[in-house]
Amino acid sequence: MMKIEVLQKIKEKIRHLKTIEDGFYAERYKDVEVTDSFSIEDFEALPFTDKADLRDAYPLGIMACPEEKVVRIHSSSGTTGTPVIIPYTQKDIDDWTLMFKRCYEMTGVGNMDRVHITPGYGLWTAGISFQAGAEAVGAMAIPMGPGNTDKQLKMMMDLKSTVLCSTSSYALLLAERIEQMGIGDKIHLHKGLIGSEQWGEKMRRRISDSLGAKLYDIYGLTEIYGPGVAISCDYETGMHYWDDFFYFEIIDPNTGKVLPFGEEGELVITTLEKEGAPLIRYRTHDLTHFENGSCPCGSPHPRIATLKGRTDDMFKVKGVNMFPAQVAEVLGEVAGVSSEYQVMIDHLNGRDILTLYFEVDNGQNKEFMEAEVADHFKRKIGIGIFPKAVDIGELPRSEKKTTRIYDNRY
Repeated sequence: MMKIEVLQKIKEKIRHLKTIEDGFYAERYKDVEVTDSFSIEDFEALPFTDKADLRDAYPLGIMACPEEKVVRIHSSSGTTGTPVIIPYTQKDIDDWTLMFKRCYEMTGVGNMDRVHITPGYGLWTAGISFQAGAEAVGAMAIPMGPGNTDKQLKMMMDLKSTVLCSTSSYALLLAERIEQMGIGDKIHLHKGLIGSEQWGEKMRRRISDSLGAKLYDIYGLTEIYGPGVAISCDYETGMHYWDDFFYFEIIDPNTGKVLPFGEEGELVITTLEKEGAPLIRYRTHDLTHFENGSCPCGSPHPRIATLKGRTDDMFKVKGVNMFPAQVAEVLGEVAGVSSEYQVMIDHLNGRDILTLYFEVDNGQNKEFMEAEVADHFKRKIGIGIFPKAVDIGELPRSEKKTTRIYDNRY
């Protein structure tokens, strides 16, 4: 339920946005009257903002402050289409740093930690925000950036890094390389802040066991500052989000209607404090739900569930809709199957064909494992597949995000 003070902030933000000449929201809200009687129902009737809107506003049409206040820009990490450029004021940078400081504090990272930062720098929001938050909490930041895995591990050993910041894909690559080199006793990690992509429980356990670290989910997106919007705590009861900076809604992705508390749907975010590029009802396309009750950690900040997937990640085969997270869940329930997989979808002889490549632990009978996975997939998801078991390490690894679904029908 929206608090009165939150509604007041949103009203003030909309009034400001309506005054910006040639501004994105000035045009969108030209017929919206924000009077004292403007209600939660009026807010929920406002149109959504989507990534396509931000692309149409390229390069700086979304800017909502005088240009002299803009101190930095960032851009989304996507490689196709018109990029999304987000301007930041000094207040935005300071607020973002505060949020990230809270993330580190939530995970128990302090001024005696050495934070090994592997996400990219530059236009991407990840590297620089992990660094700013680490410095704000007083930790030693080690700004490695991506790539050069052997050098990463040398620095990790020599500097005795205690905290890893990474995508789940690169954390797995590092973990496997540590095992191959037999250097686990020289690694001093005890925590990992992992973000940027969804990952299954089996992958989480593999990384945690190999690194000897407790892992935390960190959430964010470039359009909404970047990483640091929400993070899990020691109790793993979802991700706490900073409700003094954001208003969250969960909507039905098909109808756009706000869902009752606890129902799963698409996360929509409104920024409450952002100056450079405030966003009203921004559709993230991330699927989650609100967690009920208080968290044992004692934080007053509310929680959303760890993300299930994205609405635009859904793929349809033989009339059945499914998400990558469901594939990972199926594989996670079959003993002897590792976490990595790859889905190939083809259309041959008038029908869809789904081939599922998956890695199996050494010594497993591949024909037996293929039969097990095919049977489990049929029972859990409802369609027949062509299973293909391969050795550990045979599927590609990535220093960024791993592509796992390849649809060759189009």
